[in-house]
Amino acid sequence: MQHRVEYCALRLLVAAIGVMPRRVARAVGAALGTLVRVTLSRLRQTGLQNLAMALPETTAEERERILNGVYRSLGWELAEFCKMSRYTATQASMFIRYAGLENYLAARDRGKGVLVLTGHLGAWELSSFYHSLVGYPMSMVIRKLDNPLVDAYVNRIRCLHGNRVIHKDDFARGLLTAMNKGETVGILMDTNMTPPQGVFVPFFGVPACTATAMARIALRSDAAVIPGFLLWEASERKYVLRFGPQIELVRTGDAQADIVANTALFTAVTESYIRRYPEQWLWVHRRWKTRPPGEERLYR
Repeated sequence: MQHRVEYCALRLLVAAIGVMPRRVARAVGAALGTLVRVTLSRLRQTGLQNLAMALPETTAEERERILNGVYRSLGWELAEFCKMSRYTATQASMFIRYAGLENYLAARDRGKGVLVLTGHLGAWELSSFYHSLVGYPMSMVIRKLDNPLVDAYVNRIRCLHGNRVIHKDDFARGLLTAMNKGETVGILMDTNMTPPQGVFVPFFGVPACTATAMARIALRSDAAVIPGFLLWEASERKYVLRFGPQIELVRTGDAQADIVANTALFTAVTESYIRRYPEQWLWVHRRWKTRPPGEERLYR
């Protein structure tokens, strides 16, 4: 019964916001983000704790400002998701542009597959959708949502223009198959993991248990790895889908060391983008929850 209620609520939300003018929809989304900030104090405390730990040079006022921006960004993300199924390529291109598309095309044209290093930064749902909308469908590694009705509905919207989802419970086989076909797969690499799926590498100077799948697959398949993030540029009033140049892998011949080194490299690249756009990253996620043996837990 709960699954059905959640599913119907989402359908109603998408239907209501989806027909609004985009500016109104984003304002509604921002208001919903503010409501979440006010009502879910635990998330706010997690965000402030993460900011104090990762960006100790910031003041309390700066951390509050960044966190307010996070909730606004999440509200905008919700609004864009509600409208995604109605967008045409022409419409979306009025508020989204590429930067570094040539980096993606060069990586794709190698013919060995492309792994897009991404994360919960900016409008991550809209990024892969827009990429498919303008003719570059890709796959995404995702975790199944707890509600199967919501999961199916969300994935239907994600895949309207040729995208595919690869579930984490079968991602290794799916990734290798996609790379063998020269396809593109996006992987969000900025969530907390647990061993043995993750290893500890520095993230904002603090050890963070991080997924090794991208490093393993890249080393094995020789796929190109490029960063890709859809980021809001306030000065332009547009999103910019930024693809960075291909990341050169560390190859020393020591397989395990190379996995750790490349996982650290990918994490450092992700961190560099977050530092440039801190108001657009998911600071409310308990990113440092898993601790190295012997360390006390960080979150209460």
